[in-house]
Amino acid sequence: MKILVPVKRVVDYNVKVRVKPDGSDVDLANVKMSMNPFDEIAVEQAVRLKEAGVASEVVVVSAGVANCQETLRTAMATGADRGILIQTDGELQPLAVARLLKAVCEKEQPQIVFCGKQAIDDDANQTGQMLAGLLNWPQATFVSKVAVAGDQATVTREIDSGLETVEVRLPAVLTADLRLNEPRYATLPNIMKAKKKPLETLTPAALGVDVTARLKTLKVAEPAKRTAGIKVADAADLVLKLKTEAKVI
Repeated sequence: MKILVPVKRVVDYNVKVRVKPDGSDVDLANVKMSMNPFDEIAVEQAVRLKEAGVASEVVVVSAGVANCQETLRTAMATGADRGILIQTDGELQPLAVARLLKAVCEKEQPQIVFCGKQAIDDDANQTGQMLAGLLNWPQATFVSKVAVAGDQATVTREIDSGLETVEVRLPAVLTADLRLNEPRYATLPNIMKAKKKPLETLTPAALGVDVTARLKTLKVAEPAKRTAGIKVADAADLVLKLKTEAKVI
């Protein structure tokens, strides 16, 4: 069984994100970048399935600039067998990424695509679902527990009202939630070994995929600064301020 894990290069979660003065985008100059945390969880689960003898190969794929190679090498240092970089300098939106991944799936023929449930930069939570739709595969999102037996996966999902257990027939798309596992750290020997693992570079054109952006960002702004709290005399005063000042009722 082959497992494909898409990984995204994002601003590190410890970094305070700043907006460019002209409001056109987020400032990435001299900013630490790392693998999307939910993708780390997906990689860890794929590696655990391989260690358990369920999977025979774990392939990681990333789409973006040349520096995404670092993200792929990190994934390979934690146990992935090889990497695929779809190199492009343009903006990639969820539908374009899903189409690229569909092309890679048709080429690699994995039985499971294990995505992070969302990326911490745009929080779109769309790519895994779009990919399942394009492939016409079953999907299980927000996975907090998974067991694979034969051509079927039993998955526990985190939903608003608690936990839901579903069975999906493989091939399928799964998206990892926060509580699925605790990703391991890459050791120095494995980091060195990862440098020798195969990494294939492709382009959207080579895959026959048009990645032209369908949405245009008009403006990026920082959240409004929180103001100090106030005390109210009574419930009537509270309701009045909620109506006239906060305008929430």
